[in-house]
Amino acid sequence: MSTRTIEIIVETNGSTRVQTRGFTGSACIDASRFIEEALGKRTSKRNTPEFFQVADERQRLREGGG
Repeated sequence: MSTRTIEIIVETNGSTRVQTRGFTGSACIDASRFIEEALGKRTSKRNTPEFFQVADERQRLREGGG
């Protein structure tokens, strides 16, 4: 199991960015929700490749790939 981290990056212009590492699927959303709520309105969102790992595995199994 990899180490799970949540990074909060504060830019010089005052904007913030929440970045998760080591989570798969939607676990990152659940883990960082309280931080995002505390920071306020979200202006953008970008999912990492890890977000899609669990979904891809389930799809492969559903299609009979193993």
